[in-house]
Amino acid sequence: MMLFLYIWQGLLTVLALGLAVMLVALARQIGVLHERLAPLGNQEAKPGLDVGQIVPRLVLHTLQGQPFVVGDTLPAGAKQLLLFVAAECPVCKRVIPIARQVAAERGLDLVFVGDGPEPELKSMVAARPEMQGIPLITGVELALVLQINRMPAMVLLDERGTILAKDLVNTRRQIEGLLGNMTATPPQGLTDTGAMSHAAV
Repeated sequence: MMLFLYIWQGLLTVLALGLAVMLVALARQIGVLHERLAPLGNQEAKPGLDVGQIVPRLVLHTLQGQPFVVGDTLPAGAKQLLLFVAAECPVCKRVIPIARQVAAERGLDLVFVGDGPEPELKSMVAARPEMQGIPLITGVELALVLQINRMPAMVLLDERGTILAKDLVNTRRQIEGLLGNMTATPPQGLTDTGAMSHAAV
């Protein structure tokens, strides 16, 4: 009986020593993490490019894998309208046909910028006729440069890649307010405004 007590006491002593060693190691590791995560002073979040700034030349890709350049020089007077959308965004699905109609009316080169897995974006395009015939590009670089964190968001670029307008949009009124009084003759190939005239305002 006494032998059993001695053995049990020895085991408890070993366990206590082991726990003490683990606590010392854990305390040391917490100290290291504290040093690594210590504040480095006032750090300002880098803002995205805003109105009046030029978007750098970025080579992205369409859903079909074709290269698509944003920020490149466009023909004189041309304007590119970027609409950031996501497959799981219900507001995006309501805004897409409105954006296409407004782009056609104002002669803007509409481009969809998709966020999310490509299979979901492909399913989205296949299920929505108003998205077909309009390029949809993927890649996070453009959203990071412009700091697009919420959708649907719209960015208007001129022929030099200068940002003319940038904001979130939910309705036709917001889209038209963002574009201001700019008018243009609809280019050939974008004469489907009649088919989109039923879009919600």
